[in-house]
Amino acid sequence: MIKFEAREKPASCRIWGVDHEETALKQLEDACWLPVTVGAAGMSDLHLGYGLPIGGVLATRNAVVPYAVGMDIACRMRMTLLDIDPLYLPKRVLTSVIESCTSFGLGACFFPSKDHEVMNDAAWDMIPFLRENRDLAWSQLGTSGSGNHFVEFGTFTTTGFGTLPGGVYTALLSHSGSRGIGAKACQYYSKLAENSMDDMPQSLKKLSWFDMAGAEGQEYWTVMELMGEYARANHLLIHHDIIHKLDCHTIFTVENHHNFAWKEKWNGEEVIVHRKGATPAAEGVLGVIPGSMGTPGYLVRGKGVAESFNSASHGAGRAMSRKATKKNYTWKDAQPLLEAAGVTVISAGNDEIPQGYKDIHKVMAAQADLVEVLGEFNPKLVKMSGDGERED
Repeated sequence: MIKFEAREKPASCRIWGVDHEETALKQLEDACWLPVTVGAAGMSDLHLGYGLPIGGVLATRNAVVPYAVGMDIACRMRMTLLDIDPLYLPKRVLTSVIESCTSFGLGACFFPSKDHEVMNDAAWDMIPFLRENRDLAWSQLGTSGSGNHFVEFGTFTTTGFGTLPGGVYTALLSHSGSRGIGAKACQYYSKLAENSMDDMPQSLKKLSWFDMAGAEGQEYWTVMELMGEYARANHLLIHHDIIHKLDCHTIFTVENHHNFAWKEKWNGEEVIVHRKGATPAAEGVLGVIPGSMGTPGYLVRGKGVAESFNSASHGAGRAMSRKATKKNYTWKDAQPLLEAAGVTVISAGNDEIPQGYKDIHKVMAAQADLVEVLGEFNPKLVKMSGDGERED
């Protein structure tokens, strides 16, 4: 058992952005009272989550917190620039390609299952949890799930960086994670962590942790890292299949995790940095920060700000809950915005209507000290699930 020992004062925390939900701020404040917490940060897309808010960054000493990683372990972005003239292919062709190469929805699977070397990792046989859920993972390999997960075609505009010339490119952008097995892993190991705590205050239960020196902590870490490789494989398969179907070539690719934990140096000490809906933004590191289906997303380069634990937002962030969005807005409300942006929605839940999200321009302005914008992605063709599964 791990005995909870109250600290005298909370760890330091800095917040980016304004007008955040009080409930989300309270979650971050609670995390600063954990005895293992070194420091925390709130990104400009901060909003309510389970345990730690989405847009929350938590650095701990020798401890990993499953709910600070999140339900959708290793949720990630992947953007590929293609050698296709942005004006060349009609949308009906792209629509057909997206629909034939993706699978969305709660429990979405492929039959027969797709294949990738990630499914041959030795951990699937070594760890009972993984062994019991391997078939589920295999059936969902290459799928996208529900909630705010998407596959989009759009235009990417840049003045150029590195070896990439300035111009307007056709871009393929995807957002999804480790699917059903990632959610099961969070629930399973969070419960184990809760059961291993002694005298843990009720308000902090969802922030129960594993000691990294213990067997359960090491096992969770192995599972989390495999979920990272599994999520990477999901995106790789989606992009590979779409590119193969279009018979085109890749010009440039960038991808990044969120909902993950990393071992990093901070003030000369190794700490565990949990980024729950936050993008890694160490100096020179590239990442993708999407908006909503009707607003731009951005390719960024991190500036390496220590107070943010080298992090930035992972998107625009929700301005209101999914339930509130469905109550207050309809597709009729969204249509003028989508038409003005030239966006066609193949499918999506009405809880993903753009008005449910924060203003991406304000979110980006609030973190101008954290990242440098290298290019802008504007969605044109959007495929999401009609299910309303919350990302966390």
